Amino acid sequence: MKKKCPQCKLVNYQTAFECVRCGGALTYTSASGGSRKPFWQTLLRRGTVLIMVCLAAIAGFYVSLVYSSRSMTYEQAATITASIDVLEKQGFSREAFLLRRLATFRSTDHWLNSSVVKENAFAATNFPFGIITVYSDFFTYPIDDVERAAIMLHEAKHLEGADEKEAYEFVWRNREKLGWTNDKYGTSVVFVEIRKQTRDVSPILFVCDINPFSDCTETRKPFN
Repeated sequence: MKKKCPQCKLVNYQTAFECVRCGGALTYTSASGGSRKPFWQTLLRRGTVLIMVCLAAIAGFYVSLVYSSRSMTYEQAATITASIDVLEKQGFSREAFLLRRLATFRSTDHWLNSSVVKENAFAATNFPFGIITVYSDFFTYPIDDVERAAIMLHEAKHLEGADEKEAYEFVWRNREKLGWTNDKYGTSVVFVEIRKQTRDVSPILFVCDINPFSDCTETRKPFN
């Protein structure tokens, strides 16, 4: 290897850092005259290419999920927005923000959800892509926006990376703050189903025999 000035083309000593003729910075060149870049530049270039390829693959995967499913209708989107409004009004501002800013709502399963066997559900979230599939039961069985807000609160926890157990526990422990109480909704299809699912994934919440349904999170009212 030798050092050839890229400006005046003078071949300098290998130990030289500046051209003795023009004073320009020197780089290594091969016998054929091609310049050789420092190792750190080569490493940086390859790392940048690798990162760009990974980002392109992730973006392509996300786009395939979105475009293999259907978007929400205007009425469906309005119903979801109303439920998120309830969350914000009741003090769940962080969860409402995530649902409004980070979630992409779809009305049918994309190819990934379709390939996975799952139980009946009101909605499903794909973390970390933020795609929430909202099924027809979400619009059929809840009796009002508060019940739909409870379902959206569950999905908001998945947007944060919580698993099923954490999401069910959070919703169940905060149902009174949401206004989704046993007194008002105890006989609704959604309340009964979510209580059952919560008990299945977190039985520790239901070991208090003195409370209705052995629910340890149930607030007992004092006798008059």
